[in-house]
Amino acid sequence: MMTAANSNENLVRAEQRDRFLAASSFAQANVVRLGSDASIRQYFRLEGGPVPALLMDAPSAAITPPCPPGADKDQRRALGYSALVRGSGNSIVAFQSAAEVLARAGLWVPRVLEHDVQEGLAIVEDLGEVRVADAAKNRIQELELYHLAADNLELLRANSAHSVGPEDWVFQTYDTLAYRTEAELLASWYLPHRLKRKLTDAQHSMLDEAWVSLLRDLSPPRHWCHRDFHAENLIVADGRVGVLDFQDLMIGQAAYDWVSLIEDARRDISPTLAREIYDRGVQGADDPEAFVRDYAILAAQRNTKILGLFARLAVRDGKPRYLDLLPRVEAFFRQDLARPDLAPLRDVIADIAPELVA
Repeated sequence: MMTAANSNENLVRAEQRDRFLAASSFAQANVVRLGSDASIRQYFRLEGGPVPALLMDAPSAAITPPCPPGADKDQRRALGYSALVRGSGNSIVAFQSAAEVLARAGLWVPRVLEHDVQEGLAIVEDLGEVRVADAAKNRIQELELYHLAADNLELLRANSAHSVGPEDWVFQTYDTLAYRTEAELLASWYLPHRLKRKLTDAQHSMLDEAWVSLLRDLSPPRHWCHRDFHAENLIVADGRVGVLDFQDLMIGQAAYDWVSLIEDARRDISPTLAREIYDRGVQGADDPEAFVRDYAILAAQRNTKILGLFARLAVRDGKPRYLDLLPRVEAFFRQDLARPDLAPLRDVIADIAPELVA
């Protein structure tokens, strides 16, 4: 429900966008609002400007600072969720730095054309509006597009990750604290709101201990990790696949992005194609055994996080459409728990939420 305060905030933000555009080379462009994503970012297509472009409105970049690179665990806990997961705070600098890193690695990504870091506004190159999720209309197209997407993942893991990027932006490590914080969303949002169940302190401790045990077995973080590499963040044009929504680029395990592509919360892919892309991920790894183990752990972690995030988006943020996606993610999670490497977690989940165990 829109309140007077919300209406006033929206009006102020619209005026900020207007001032930014008026001072840009896109002052004469026609502004067309596009759909928002799961974050509070908004996008607008700028029609009739010098080049095809989008206006990216990331208000949190002007409100919520990125996680300080040198923050220790206690400092991150004091700063809250965004710092715990080492989020970029939708920083325009993070977006620009990640874009440059990915472009140098050979990926097709939108360039930042103009920006205002303080206001959280940027004009970025428009790669087009046809996404892999829309273009994969039959099995032949799906096969081709998903292998093109996997080509990007091969480029990502072929390029060594480094902490300091362009604009002196520091790319942080997807560490155990970040993984545990995301996994905790299951207990804080999914279980009470989806299953109407509150964990006891003992159950909560058992769940966290299971995650600590599993995460200890991950390979060292040394690859670029996009963190949200799925079909709706991939653009199709001119026979190639472009990559969007990369502002939270971090250093982690390569398997995480292969999980994102294969176990997509928003669309199904055929089991045959899923196996084909997974096998490609394993075969191209410098340590196939470690990739298999990383994939198993991170698939469960990512789907745990998504279950909690989607419940939170529905309950806290008033976006009930995300509830429709939960059955697919629940099915993925059951599949994940069946893997031998996940036995410690499966035992705990069987006790606290048997509905999630196959």
